[in-house]
Amino acid sequence: MDASPEFPRQSRVPVFNMPAVVTLSIGLLLAIQAVREFVLPDTWDIRLVLDLALVPARWTLWFDPGQAAEVVRAAGDSGDPGLQAAREAFARYIVGEHAFQPWTFATYALLHGSWMHVIFNSVWLAAFGSPVARRCGPWRYGLIALAGTAAGGLLHVLVDPLSAGPLVGASAGISALMAAAARFVFQPPVSGYGGQPWQLPPHRPVETIPELLRNRTAVSFLAIWLVTNLLFGLVSVPLVGESASIAWDAHLGGFIVGFLLFPFLDPRETPRA
Repeated sequence: MDASPEFPRQSRVPVFNMPAVVTLSIGLLLAIQAVREFVLPDTWDIRLVLDLALVPARWTLWFDPGQAAEVVRAAGDSGDPGLQAAREAFARYIVGEHAFQPWTFATYALLHGSWMHVIFNSVWLAAFGSPVARRCGPWRYGLIALAGTAAGGLLHVLVDPLSAGPLVGASAGISALMAAAARFVFQPPVSGYGGQPWQLPPHRPVETIPELLRNRTAVSFLAIWLVTNLLFGLVSVPLVGESASIAWDAHLGGFIVGFLLFPFLDPRETPRA
């Protein structure tokens, strides 16, 4: 009798063994950035940003056209003084177009300001999107990311309603996945689990908020994340190598939704006979 154990087949090197949906997500973000950088003419790229990016002032003006003068004034008072004229001109364009673009609450996540921006987000997506996709599957993974993206965009509009600056980047959706992962990845090892090294540990339920608050690793992670984002908001720190500031409010909105939504989407383990 052959008593040798049955090892799982490894079709890929483990370090690159991301779930397919995460690999596709990262590939899509990189491909869009490459097309914008190397293929599209500048005028087409500007049109793409205008059609897909989230501009808070658009929504403010849609609900209250009387805010037009305030939008233009806010554009002149913010940012680099050398770009004041350009900002005011863009704000006047937003005021005059009267566009209603509900899809931008999702599509802004497909665009990024630079290669540094998209690579930075891709690293975090690989790190925190992978455990969520493995546990929940591609559809729930996508739903959490989409809900976080929309919530982050909504909070950004509510916090800075007069801004005519386009919001781009997948950070809000990634923050939702990060919060979802925090509900289960920091759990201590299963006590007394004696499975073989190549076997997956048993499925464990998501931690409740009281359990999470007793988990020092999880609390440390949440505290560092929250303090870092608040600092970005207070001092308007730009991303390394970038001139644009980080949209801390979009991150926060995505994180809150991912944290609260995940227990409802977490799949229940099917008992085995």
